[in-house]
Amino acid sequence: MSQASGVKRQSEEKNFVESGLSPIADNFEPKIIGFLCNWCSYAGADKAGASQNPYPPNVNVIKVMCSGRIDPQFVMKAFENGADGVIILACHPGDCHYKEGNYRAVQRYKMLIRLLKQMGIEEDRCRFDYVSAGEGDKFVRVITDMVETVRGLGPIKIVQAI
Repeated sequence: MSQASGVKRQSEEKNFVESGLSPIADNFEPKIIGFLCNWCSYAGADKAGASQNPYPPNVNVIKVMCSGRIDPQFVMKAFENGADGVIILACHPGDCHYKEGNYRAVQRYKMLIRLLKQMGIEEDRCRFDYVSAGEGDKFVRVITDMVETVRGLGPIKIVQAI
């Protein structure tokens, strides 16, 4: 490599670094696991699809009978297996098919966030929200927002072993 081309390359690298962009961040597509309640959130996703309302394909959906049955170990296993983010979608308060499942899910989520922080995993990588069967548009907004948030965080860096 000639001295002139070496100087040019260093200058390009410096400009690239100063721009705040990186090749990884520019091409990064997050892998997100979505735990969706069968009775509300999954039906909301179904409504979005039936309405041909597009949303990012980054979320792999796992249908659960109730958000209250989502064990924090499921979320930890998702991160261990390479997920960059996890989203838990539940029925709205008072609308749970199993009466109290979504309240239980909120309590587990709060505990899970504390655990993730202790492990050095950013809080924004895990999200809890409510989506009902009739809220296909909200489902699209929540999923799109989650994908953009995790994309902005970049690939996950696990500090401690899970």
